[in-house]
Amino acid sequence: MSTQNSKCTRRQFLGGIAGAAAAFTIVPRYVLGGPKFVAPSEKVYIAVIGCGGQGRTNARGLFGEKDAQIVAIADPMDQADYEEWYYKGVAGRLPVKAEVEKRYSQDNPQFKCKDYVDFREMLDKEKNIDAVLCATPDHWHAFVTLNAIRRGKHVYCEKPLTHNIAEARAVAKAAAEAGVATQMGNQGRSDEGNRITSELVWDGAIGEVREVHAWSSTGGWADGRGRPTGQPPIPKGFDWQMWLGPKADRPYHPAYAPYNWRGWWEFGTGAVGDMAVHNLDPAFAALKLGHPISVEPVKTAFLDSEVIAGDNHMVWEFGPQEGRGPVAVHWYDGALQPERPAELEPGRRMGEGDNGVLIIGTKGTIMGGGWSKSPRIIPESKMKAYGRPPQKLPRSLGHHRDWLNACKGGPKACSDFSYAARLTEFILLGDVAIRAGQKILWDGPNMKVTNVPEAQKFVAESYRPGFDLATI
Repeated sequence: MSTQNSKCTRRQFLGGIAGAAAAFTIVPRYVLGGPKFVAPSEKVYIAVIGCGGQGRTNARGLFGEKDAQIVAIADPMDQADYEEWYYKGVAGRLPVKAEVEKRYSQDNPQFKCKDYVDFREMLDKEKNIDAVLCATPDHWHAFVTLNAIRRGKHVYCEKPLTHNIAEARAVAKAAAEAGVATQMGNQGRSDEGNRITSELVWDGAIGEVREVHAWSSTGGWADGRGRPTGQPPIPKGFDWQMWLGPKADRPYHPAYAPYNWRGWWEFGTGAVGDMAVHNLDPAFAALKLGHPISVEPVKTAFLDSEVIAGDNHMVWEFGPQEGRGPVAVHWYDGALQPERPAELEPGRRMGEGDNGVLIIGTKGTIMGGGWSKSPRIIPESKMKAYGRPPQKLPRSLGHHRDWLNACKGGPKACSDFSYAARLTEFILLGDVAIRAGQKILWDGPNMKVTNVPEAQKFVAESYRPGFDLATI
């Protein structure tokens, strides 16, 4: 196959000995070892689904892994200009295909990357795929991951793991049953700071934790209220119906795609799903948080059935658990931030400015930046007096690297779906409270809002005909 290395490996050799003759046959891995099987000495063949800005970023990250090779990609958009947004440059199926072919043709001039509009067709046809990397908009995450898992593929999925809480639970269950290697793309989970935060808390460096405050200035993807007006033409090379996927039909508008989908309830999860999953993760891990007992939207800019508002402040309440007392976890986005800690030195920046976390205990406060970076007890004099906590956790080799090792039978990755689904449920419950417009009480084990029945529709969602998670 054109996607295979020219070097003869187990994948290409079948020991058929008849007399003194040896017969050579290309034997796919799925025949020799079955689904999920990747020998430690072999490459992991990967399909990238979703080739926008983050898909392109992930592809470039995988280029640095010598035992990984992207062999196929899928995206309903040929190409899009991201220059005015965070990612810059041009992305989409064709530009990413070109980058992939340029990279791997350095080793194999005959290399070609297969590309598809519909990832399901790709998964059906490309039998050499070992693993899938999903970087689609949020509303496709559960459908992509479940389609891959049911076929025995290892999966890396960008954050948040799913678009709603019910999907997160379904995906975690499927991954556990299939025994595939998984990882969610909350990259800060692999940062040294994530481990150090847990070790500081577990060592009692700040006493018993009672409050957590995290924030991000992220937001502003959508303006006003309601759906955008007008019906501009669908760009050439963009399969709008495929992009909508499980969502009910609506007219195309550039307010949704390629970039600003995160600001619409139908497709995204707002700043909560975008950044709380990063900036609250060190506290979630350190405090071993389970299900909250309530979530309250303390402040939000407005309520709308279409647009996700910015400038949110919400608080989750957690009851006592595993030897710790109750904890209140606060989130702020847009223009909102927590109060500046009294012990923070004058002139010193709080967190990283636009992103950060404060973990407040009875004996002190840990301050960190976004994505788990640089946790420090404040003031700095207190950090220097304390030193460094005893190491209790293994360090990461890299977010992609750990996943690839897990694909080859190594230890599970640090944000595998058993962990990522719990983190996602916790985070997305904040969105349920925003949409409910009031404090909700939560029965986590039964996945039920107990005091606001009308909010239950935000825990799970309905899909248009032809899309049913249970039948994948």
